[in-house]
Amino acid sequence: MPLTLDEAVRQLGDRQSARRRSAARRLRQLAQPLAGPPLLDALQREVQDRRTWETHYQIVMALGMCDHRPALGPLRELAQDHFEATMVYVALGDAVVRLSTPEDTAGALRWCLDSGTPMLAEGALRAVAMQRLRLDSRTVDHILRPLDPYDGLRFWAAAAAADWSGPRAPEFLETCAAGPRADVADAAACSLKGKYQTYRPL
Repeated sequence: MPLTLDEAVRQLGDRQSARRRSAARRLRQLAQPLAGPPLLDALQREVQDRRTWETHYQIVMALGMCDHRPALGPLRELAQDHFEATMVYVALGDAVVRLSTPEDTAGALRWCLDSGTPMLAEGALRAVAMQRLRLDSRTVDHILRPLDPYDGLRFWAAAAAADWSGPRAPEFLETCAAGPRADVADAAACSLKGKYQTYRPL
């Protein structure tokens, strides 16, 4: 039987990293704001041991899904730290975008894109795609201008661009749909039809 909210919160303090990770994954599924404070406390403990990066990832993702906006500042600080396991940056980029207010989404996305950390940018674009966020043409231009044909960010940009404004988005999607990578081409073809695919990240 799946953990209840209270059980998952208690399990965040378990001695075994696998059980803490399982608890964070469950809280991510529940997406209850009440889980936010204990998740942030758990993250502050967890980052003392960089070996448990998979648990870091799940806790950060859970904070984003639980909409715990007080975590935004600490997560931005953490994003400037060094992690050998770069998947942590993906979760951080995702959470930074999710926890930003609608008015601040474009700024948060630009902050991640301009960070110099590709995986942080990837996480941010993934959050845009998963939430089906509409972006203004200025922000779209900021995203697409540096993306050359081999940039790894093209997939999530193509997946997110179904409702983006401005002339650059359809041009970008046409190029992606004719490109060499099948996953990018499929995502672009879907977006050109105004549709979003369903993605289930780790």
